Amino acid sequence: MPDPMNQQVLLAARPQGMPTPDNFRIVQAPVPEPGDGQLLLEILFLSLDPYMRGRMDAGKSYAKPVEVGAVMEAGTVARVLLSRHPGFVPGDIVLSYSGWQRYALADGASVRKLDPALAPPSTALGVLGMPGFTAWAGLLQIGQPKPGETVVVAAASGAVGSVVGQIARIKGARAVGIAGGPEKCAFVRDVLGFDAVIDHRAPDFAQQLAQACPGGIDVYFENVGGKVWEAVIPLLNDFARIPVCGLIAQYNGLPQAEPGPDKLARFMGEVLKKSLSMRGFIQREFAAMQPAFYQEAAGWITDGRLRYREDIVAGLDHAPAAFIDLLRGRNFGKLLVKLAD
Repeated sequence: MPDPMNQQVLLAARPQGMPTPDNFRIVQAPVPEPGDGQLLLEILFLSLDPYMRGRMDAGKSYAKPVEVGAVMEAGTVARVLLSRHPGFVPGDIVLSYSGWQRYALADGASVRKLDPALAPPSTALGVLGMPGFTAWAGLLQIGQPKPGETVVVAAASGAVGSVVGQIARIKGARAVGIAGGPEKCAFVRDVLGFDAVIDHRAPDFAQQLAQACPGGIDVYFENVGGKVWEAVIPLLNDFARIPVCGLIAQYNGLPQAEPGPDKLARFMGEVLKKSLSMRGFIQREFAAMQPAFYQEAAGWITDGRLRYREDIVAGLDHAPAAFIDLLRGRNFGKLLVKLAD
């Protein structure tokens, strides 16, 4: 049976720049009672992802913002405790979108049953979930790498970037990763098997990237923006493709304009001269392709061609600090908060 109270993390105030602990509020609320057709879920894992920073703002975006005073949103893996839906029984493990809390209600149509015998349930939030699908769809549908081409991916040790580079290699392309710090770079090179990896903290980062891409860049999978993007632009080949998945360097407020020439004008010149293709995307645009992704990615995991790393934090009360660390690049792998066994 559930505890008598439900722990929740609410959005206390909209952040100005980088979020702080004061932007969150941890509260206790009664555990809800399921109605007809509903499930009472106990959250086992919740996913922390960069997109959540945008949901904390009130500005217009591709999804509604979290309201001040509401539970922070998140994908979750949960166990069914009570079921008033004929398709589920207590003990079923499901993928849900229940947010930062220990217990939640869901209707049967909004959850997907998971089989723990096929893969660890936590992977439904990472390599076999939204981040993995984002990588698969963005790279293959927009980037369209061809054998022998060079694919560069920023945040290469993260939940999305790590999958992008591995899929690029599976498809016969050359994968060059960009990561922060020796430990992450070693993981990308030695465990994930990228052809090259560059530390974006190196003082000669731009020069190292150019040396790692002697034939230029055919596909650049954008997760970061900022100085990484600036180093990539001059290396883009004619007809290069640029899937834009995220801009984490800018999520806490656009930097002040720097003195000098207009960078937008320069980039538009590159787009024109090199016939570049650049497209932002949200993974749900490709939702009809999810079954194909699950089948293909599960096969790659089984045969060892697709590897993953999880960064697990224990306890819901640690979620705000872990999320802030994510925005600072301090996580190593897919960031999850574990709430129960």
